[in-house]
Amino acid sequence: MIVTNKAPDFTATAVLGNNQIVEDFNLYENLGEKGAVLFFYPLDFTFVCPSELIAFDHRLKDFQDRGINVIGCSIDSQFSHFAWKNTPVNEGGIGQVKYPLVADLNKQIARDFDVLLNESVALRGSFLIDADGTVRHAVVNDLPLGRNIDEMLRMIDAMLFTNEHGEVCPAGWVKGDEGMKADTEGVADYLGKHADEL
Repeated sequence: MIVTNKAPDFTATAVLGNNQIVEDFNLYENLGEKGAVLFFYPLDFTFVCPSELIAFDHRLKDFQDRGINVIGCSIDSQFSHFAWKNTPVNEGGIGQVKYPLVADLNKQIARDFDVLLNESVALRGSFLIDADGTVRHAVVNDLPLGRNIDEMLRMIDAMLFTNEHGEVCPAGWVKGDEGMKADTEGVADYLGKHADEL
């Protein structure tokens, strides 16, 4: 189980948002002020993947405004990442996404995060890592199932709320909602007010 534990650190080659290729991209050195979302996808130049990478890019400011960096990773090479970024969207590319894409050629990063499928490709794993390197949320989708980027933003809001207020976030909680005190009185009070809305 990875949630509540430290994320496996790595240093690997990556294509940065500005298209610079670096050989020493380190996960822990690239956590934002509040942390990062590391997401895995199966392969460049495939089908569901570009929709996800573009969706992350369209919401990148929402992540950055929360102090969270976004990092993509697949088993493709940095050259494949670079070519995919430089392929127009209307030709199956992802365009100039502005976050790093890590090259996991030896599949060790996917293996360490337990998302490698049959030693072949990575499943659609998403990991919310806090500023201390602890994995606070993880979700893994099968290959045909695209992920919900807005749900990841909701989980970031929940993590930040819990960190700041020391309260827990009940089912369906969204930013601006009341939290719950983590004791018997807190749950009774919350459910007394909100049980019918759940």
